Amino acid sequence: MPELPEVETYRRFIDETCLCQPIAEVEVQDPNRQLQVDLDEFRRALIGNQFTGTHRIGKQLFLETEKGVLVTMHFGMTGDVAYYRDAAETPRFARAVFLFQNGFRFAFVDSRKFGRLGLTQSVDEFRKQKKLGPDALTLTAEELAKGLANKKAPIKPLLLDQRIAPGVGNWIADEVLFQARLHPERPANRLSAEEIDRLAAAIREVLETAVQAEAIYRDFPAHYLIHAREWDTAPASPVAEAHLHCPHCQSRIEKEYVGGRATYFCPVCQV
Repeated sequence: MPELPEVETYRRFIDETCLCQPIAEVEVQDPNRQLQVDLDEFRRALIGNQFTGTHRIGKQLFLETEKGVLVTMHFGMTGDVAYYRDAAETPRFARAVFLFQNGFRFAFVDSRKFGRLGLTQSVDEFRKQKKLGPDALTLTAEELAKGLANKKAPIKPLLLDQRIAPGVGNWIADEVLFQARLHPERPANRLSAEEIDRLAAAIREVLETAVQAEAIYRDFPAHYLIHAREWDTAPASPVAEAHLHCPHCQSRIEKEYVGGRATYFCPVCQV
């Protein structure tokens, strides 16, 4: 699933390729499934218009246009973007294609069809409708403390709540808690002010690292917990199974289910 780092990478890619080009045509493969507005309304809003900028809140991407309306993009489980010239280069799972007047094409690609496109009049309007909190990449300790205030639930599932920290997905929550040395089952209302400061700093550090690496997880630092996850096939350490042990205390990384989600943590360092 594309997380905040992937969506931020997409946003920067769009900024570099798709802005200030008049749109000549819009094609949507399955509008009843993938559009959150009527197809005719979608086309009317965009044909003859052009993208002028981008914005992101968590995993939600916004494409600003010259005429004011914004395109909303949520990438579901497998969403991606592509920019190309020839129709023959169209990705296999392109679900929506924006054809620019200069002949280039921009595609919303999604093999499993869980992604969605829509329109909104403003980012603030969308944020209020979806009840999204402050973007996790710029989340302050004060904003985090406010979101967690008086909550008795374990900290791990609360970090996944998009009303608190939009953009924090499952592996990111694990990494953040590991770097902050907090146990995923700690009740949020028992965190000290210093621990919340540490947690907010870890959220920013982990996300900035992921964005800088363009979400290529193999390029993350060797001391990151992510290398212990089953889907990381190329651990940073050349020592066999070293990635399965805590780089701080050498205890074996444990896996449990917290709030129904697979959770990795160090049983010694995270308290």
